[in-house]
Amino acid sequence: MTATLPKRALGPFSVSAIGLGCMNLSHGYQPRPETEAAERLLLHALDRGVTFFDTAALYGFGANETLIGRALGHRRKDFVLASKCALGEINGKRGLDGSAAAITQTLDEALIRLRTDVIDLYYLHRLDPKVPMEESVGALSRAVEAGKIRTIGLSEVSAETIRAVHAIHPVTAVQTEYSPWTRNVELAVLDCCEELGIGFIAFSPLARGLLAGSVGTAGFQQGDLRAAMPRFQEPHLTRNLGLYDQMAGLARAADCTPAQLCLAWLLSKRDFVVPIPGTTNIDHLDEILDTLSLTISEVVFDQVDALFAFGAVSGPRYSKEAQSQIGTEIWEGEPLAS
Repeated sequence: MTATLPKRALGPFSVSAIGLGCMNLSHGYQPRPETEAAERLLLHALDRGVTFFDTAALYGFGANETLIGRALGHRRKDFVLASKCALGEINGKRGLDGSAAAITQTLDEALIRLRTDVIDLYYLHRLDPKVPMEESVGALSRAVEAGKIRTIGLSEVSAETIRAVHAIHPVTAVQTEYSPWTRNVELAVLDCCEELGIGFIAFSPLARGLLAGSVGTAGFQQGDLRAAMPRFQEPHLTRNLGLYDQMAGLARAADCTPAQLCLAWLLSKRDFVVPIPGTTNIDHLDEILDTLSLTISEVVFDQVDALFAFGAVSGPRYSKEAQSQIGTEIWEGEPLAS
């Protein structure tokens, strides 16, 4: 029997207030689960009431879409499906191609992998600076007209870009990293989304695991993308683990876990914010979803705000190369990789 969770509006969709980010089942983080374990987790999420699943062509170069299609394809009507294009595999390596031809090909391949006739929300994973915005958005608009996707989204863009794209074709959702330790969207993006009636999807809401207590000083396995992120390198890592210790103290006082406090804090920010934490562990998934039954004082949220005031987190968010593809506003004085 499928359970139900509190819902939030996401454009024309009503989705569980917490969705599932599926990347780490196939991509980015180590260790990764066996296929059967990943399928069990996806089905458990659906049975617990999760109705929003987020993937991308980039994740495992199609492997994550294939996994979701195989595990959930037979229950396609039970959830809202999001995927992404433009950032993916080019000659065996990660690459960015926002041309109309690339978007169309990526979408057609995604539909096959996902075992569906239509994707509900399809994002431009990144804007390609080599391609006119009108070309990329035009390809998505034609895909909506053709019935291959229902709505379009954007990822890691500025408020200015959101407005420009929305003038070409309505944007249903914007996805950007958002957690207590990455708050750039509070500069302009959240206000823009509220003004235009656009939903906001918060990826990496647990600071890529650090604010869930799953990161230590021992380092990462080969192939884990966090090893190349400055915040997870010394001397920044030790300083940031100190912030986690303080966050854990706030969580204990509030009778919840640090992960639950992170998610509750996010949900309190705006009623159109939908966090999409990822996990490979069913017990952790249950912990995450149990956040929705908690009541946490605004006083505690204020303490989280104060703990993660600008300048508290040590180190740049991304490497120089990765930052070059990010359009989200930056704080005055924010450290950037050189």
